[in-house]
Parts: sequence; structure tokens; C-alpha cells
Amino acid sequence: MAITLAEEVMLLSLDDESGSAKQRQAVGWAVAGGVLLELVLAGRVSVTGKDLELVDTTSTGDALLDSRLALMETWMRGRGKRRVTQWLTKDQSKAVAAALESLCTRGVVVEEKRKALGVFPVRRFPEADGVVERELRERLRAVVLDGAEPDTRTAGLIALIHSARLHRLAFPDGHRKQVVSRMAEVATGQWAAESVRAAIRDMQAAMVAATVLTAAAAGS
Repeated sequence: MAITLAEEVMLLSLDDESGSAKQRQAVGWAVAGGVLLELVLAGRVSVTGKDLELVDTTSTGDALLDSRLALMETWMRGRGKRRVTQWLTKDQSKAVAAALESLCTRGVVVEEKRKALGVFPVRRFPEADGVVERELRERLRAVVLDGAEPDTRTAGLIALIHSARLHRLAFPDGHRKQVVSRMAEVATGQWAAESVRAAIRDMQAAMVAATVLTAAAAGS
């Protein structure tokens, strides 16, 4: 089963037993970034410097990506370009909900609803199909810990995880120095065409900038 980069980030963040999401705010940036990167790889969006441009609105064949693409088209309001940070800031919380819904539709997780203390509604997403996550973690381990050469999608996923500082979600059992060092190496490596690597670098910068702006606004 092929799931998107955004869903892979989301899956890594969910506790296998309780189904609760960890590091939700940072995950939100990575999930939104994952959607955007998928659209770049699919040739629907270009990211250059601080700007993104919608270049093709035809269907990708994936419901999650197509829903975000439609929202982005509306958000662009006919403009040629808009800031990457603005889109990521707008989409990060909504992209999480969309990724969770997509994982449920695919049968990877199931949604459970209950009330905490009998009053407050709580949603959890425990795993229904553990094969998808096991294969994902094996792929990451092969590249990050065993030194295998990444394909474009795996390298893109690693770059997203590294940018959002989600190393512990991918590797909860330690190896922190090795993980951080190798992920940084992959994120800046020669694993894809220069246009895609440039887009990743610009998205990483946008994610950092958006996070700083959000933190500053919350503290003011």
C-alpha cells in the first residue's frame, strides 16, 4: 500500500496502542510540508525561494493530495505566486486532520471516540494494519542507521522529519547523534534533481520561519 509522505509523518507520530498523536504542533508543520512536497514531486506546484506557484491543477489520483490542491487553488485567488510560509501556516492544522482521515479510509488506523472524565470528547487513532508502519520504519532504518542510499521519496521524508526535529518519533530507541547526523547528511545530499532539492531547502527554511512566527505570536 503506497501512502503519501504526509501520512507517513502522521503515522510515525501516532502511539501504536493508544492512538494518540505525539508532538502534534511540530508534526503539523511536517505533514503540511509533506503534502506540499508531494505536489512538487507530482509537478503540480513549484517552490522557489519564499514563493510557491500552482502550475497544474489536474488530478494526482490521490484523494488527500487532490483535496489540498483544490484548497490551494482557492487560496491562491488567481495570483501567480504566494508565500510558502503563509500556506504552511494556514494548512498545518487542517492537513493533520486530512491525513488522519485518509489513513482511516485506507484502513491503516481506526478512529475511536470517547469522552475524557465523561465530558470532554477525545479522538484516538490506534493502528489497524501494522504492516504499513513496520515497512516504513524498516525503510528509514536502512537509510539512517545502515547507510543505504535513499530513493527520492525516502530522502524527502527524512528531510521533513529532520526539519521539524521529529527524530525521536522515527527512532524512539536512541541512536540520537547518529540519527541527527545522518538525517542532516541525507537532507542536503545529492538524492534528487537539483530543482527538487532546491524546493526542499526552501520549504525547510519556510517551515523554520513559520514556526518562529507562530511562537512569537503565541508569546506576545
